[in-house]
Amino acid sequence: MYRDLGLELSRLVGTATAKSVAKALEITTVGGMLHQFPRRYLARGDLTDLDQLEVDEEVTILARVVNLSTRYMQTRKGTISDVVITDNSGHPSSLKISFFNGFKAKAELKAGVLAMFSGRVSLYNGSKVLTNPGYVLLPDDELAEHEVEVQAAKPVPIYPATAKFPSWKTQNVIEALLPTLDLAKIPDPVPKHIAARERLMPLWEAYTEIHMPSDMDAWPKARKRFRFQEALALQTALAQKRFESMHQNATGRPLVRGRLLDAFDDRLPYTLTAGQLDIGELIASEVAAGHPMHRLLQGEVGSGKTVIALRAMLQVVDAGGQAAFLAPTEVLAAQHLHSISALLGALGAGALLGGPHATAVTLLTGSMPVAAKKKALLAAASGEAGIVIGTHALLSDHVQFADLGLIVVDEQHRFGVEQRDALRAKALKPPHLLVMTATPIPRTVAMTVFGDLEVSELTELPAGRAPITTHVAPLAEHPSWESRVWARCREEVDAGHQVYVVCPKIGDGPDADDIAPSGGDTRPMAGVLDVVQYLRTVPALAGKRIEVLHGRMDSPDKQGTMAAFAAGEIDVLVSTTVIEVGVDVHNATLMVILDADRFGISSLHQLRGRVGRGGHKGTCLLVTNLEPDHPSRKRLDLVASTIDGFMLAREDMQMRREGDILGAKQSGGNSGLRVLSVLRDEDLIARARADATEIVEKDPELEFHPALKLEIDMYVTEKNEAFLERG
Repeated sequence: MYRDLGLELSRLVGTATAKSVAKALEITTVGGMLHQFPRRYLARGDLTDLDQLEVDEEVTILARVVNLSTRYMQTRKGTISDVVITDNSGHPSSLKISFFNGFKAKAELKAGVLAMFSGRVSLYNGSKVLTNPGYVLLPDDELAEHEVEVQAAKPVPIYPATAKFPSWKTQNVIEALLPTLDLAKIPDPVPKHIAARERLMPLWEAYTEIHMPSDMDAWPKARKRFRFQEALALQTALAQKRFESMHQNATGRPLVRGRLLDAFDDRLPYTLTAGQLDIGELIASEVAAGHPMHRLLQGEVGSGKTVIALRAMLQVVDAGGQAAFLAPTEVLAAQHLHSISALLGALGAGALLGGPHATAVTLLTGSMPVAAKKKALLAAASGEAGIVIGTHALLSDHVQFADLGLIVVDEQHRFGVEQRDALRAKALKPPHLLVMTATPIPRTVAMTVFGDLEVSELTELPAGRAPITTHVAPLAEHPSWESRVWARCREEVDAGHQVYVVCPKIGDGPDADDIAPSGGDTRPMAGVLDVVQYLRTVPALAGKRIEVLHGRMDSPDKQGTMAAFAAGEIDVLVSTTVIEVGVDVHNATLMVILDADRFGISSLHQLRGRVGRGGHKGTCLLVTNLEPDHPSRKRLDLVASTIDGFMLAREDMQMRREGDILGAKQSGGNSGLRVLSVLRDEDLIARARADATEIVEKDPELEFHPALKLEIDMYVTEKNEAFLERG
């Protein structure tokens, strides 16, 4: 009997089985297999709700066969066997499954048979179908003998599946593996006093009940134990990173009075908000300390993050250091250069022009002319430039700093670990780090994903930012409202303002900025090229200056159009989501988003943040042709109901199963967590974080917690390495 979770899986289940598991699931050890937990459980009498299946989703479903028919194919040799299955819901809910030359299926899938099917849902002639799925027959508890009835009463575990490795294959491997293990001797990674406080099921029992539950009441208790165990492992690993950074030596950059920062504060044309002042004081104290600051600053577009970052950079410059500002795109880098230079005025023009306490601000991007790039490199290396703003070009080996003291990273999720470390390596000592994001993240999510960063939130908008009113324009119920939408555009233009019209795609063909149809949705989408032609024929907009902006335009044309719109030379700008970042036009007061149901909550929220930026009231119209009961209409109603980005982010995560923010996929799917949910388990994560911090403070290397150290080693795979490296 074995208890070594690090043992090669092949030692216990055989080479052939281990190879198939490694190929399909990327699991090679006993511990990895043991922690391949079921996604859900089915009581054998509870058939899968077929109405809830999503197109393009890999599914495992439990259903009963209604009938089977076989016919010869017309265009090639062979037969097609069509199997119709039902969920016995009472309403007309059924699904057709097609098997090509399915001789085995034809023989086994008779009417009345209970079976589990695994495959990808697709659309055919407007109906959901499965084609050539894997399947396994199950004992029918209505017909079984006594022994089978006992087995049939146990829940059916449904494991994460792939096309070639369905749920029941994982179940077979687990059932072969468990009897070979001495589960009672596997050391518990959760310290005894914590396990007692949390009332956790014993580890040996939890392994059995999560994989082979005795009844429907057993597996939730097992799952609770592994949720806490996972949270503790993750938070302990993050606590170790925080401990390590807290014990690094950094150059403290204390406030120096009477220099650049004070001069900047004196020339600010507005008063900082209470939130900006509080967070600014906190950052100032951390930058002055002898160990590196690691802080995440999040807040809405326009909430004033840049001013906070700039004040921290000026503090570092006053203390003799330099600051690097890393932006994800050249457009955004140029936007930051423009806004920071405007805020600094002569103070950012260098000592020659701006006085003894001024500094130089320089830009470094990949597409700059050679001469300009050389000048920027020299300014950074000599220390002449106190602030260097740039893109990935800052990470080049050719870039050197005289004394890099602070790194500011904008939109952190756009950068990888290697890129961040490449910039850090340019400093003489570990530099201070300020990470900023305009995509609101619920606090517990931030604590988990950016776990080695302290989190600050800006929740109030500065003076001059008017609230944005958002309305849904439902054309399915009110077709006549379309003309009213364009009339509203005319009213804004006549009032001296400007309008955005946003479309989900450019036009026909392979469009770089198009939003890909999801869920098999084949409805046509509004395209920029068609919409601009149409709007030029709309009577309400006659004589108005209407232009286009999209990602396939040449860079000079894009820049020219954006500059013309900013200068008020364009009344209506018809655009894709390229305006989501880097465009700041204070006179734009109305945004019309066509086919708004094609956009995610986060995109809609970010897009509407482009209006109402100049003190004028902003309005956003979400135009949709969807029927009122369509699920995507809920997203639009939610966005229209609030301007609270943190609340929207939370709802967005719940709708999309956390995948996007946690970094595994753009939506849905595997978040890198086994059984933990950062939204559902907020309180649990907070307790685990406190426990982890206490453990690491007393035992940084986990010498007295070997089982927890092993759990972390197993947990930190390439899939979820991002959790520990995001900061």
